[in-house]
Amino acid sequence: MARRQDDGPALPLYLSEPGRAVADYGLYLAARPLMPSLPRGDGHPVLVLPGLLADDVSTRALRAVLRRLGYDVHGWGLGRNIGPTAACVTGMRDLVSHLSDKHGKPVTLIGWSLGGIFARDLARRTPESVRQVVTLGSPFRLARHSQSRATKVFDRYSHLHVEHRTLPLESETTPLPVPASSIYSHYDGIVHWQTCLDTPGERCENIAVMASHLGLGHHPAAIWAIADRLAQPEGTWKPFKAPRFLRPAFPKPAVPTPCDPVATTSAA
Repeated sequence: MARRQDDGPALPLYLSEPGRAVADYGLYLAARPLMPSLPRGDGHPVLVLPGLLADDVSTRALRAVLRRLGYDVHGWGLGRNIGPTAACVTGMRDLVSHLSDKHGKPVTLIGWSLGGIFARDLARRTPESVRQVVTLGSPFRLARHSQSRATKVFDRYSHLHVEHRTLPLESETTPLPVPASSIYSHYDGIVHWQTCLDTPGERCENIAVMASHLGLGHHPAAIWAIADRLAQPEGTWKPFKAPRFLRPAFPKPAVPTPCDPVATTSAA
């Protein structure tokens, strides 16, 4: 069968992911002296959710930056992300509720890849506890298994999952009830970049950066965009606009196309 143009990333992009992620980390190290110039906000609680097969170690650099900016940042503390297991689903809900009650204010959710799909689900289920959602390379508009290079890995643990959904995700037919920013890359080697595009609206947007999928959590452009989104005063929201000196780091966002209406078993 011929490969569709909107199937998963090309093999060279996929195979080069680890090396490009290391290069992205090198950019992060080089940009660290500039971190004090990042936008600052009110220090509200932030929960960061890792991607498939990743744990809190993968989000350590991002959380460290946000912590230095004054936010009360938390990893999910649920070990390796192997999909929507009972412990994962219950643990995330309890953690969002705990952080919201502890601070008396809603929580910003940042989700990397599969973690972003979880973050969007949490925002739909408990919008009163969620301030906004920021996703990093999250394929919440997957229409077919072939659009993700991670499908086989996800399916390997499907017998442990307590939630099984079809594609396209039925929940994604309506906008999120909270502000949402999807950070994605045309150079993503794990999922097709179009699957990460939200339908632009009054409080949702897509922000393009030039990073690998595995490097999105520490790429300097992604970190700047995240800091900018978190710095907005509660109850207000404006679309992201990069400072003039950083605009070359943010390609013009693409316009999403309608999801392919093919139904199959969920994967991320």
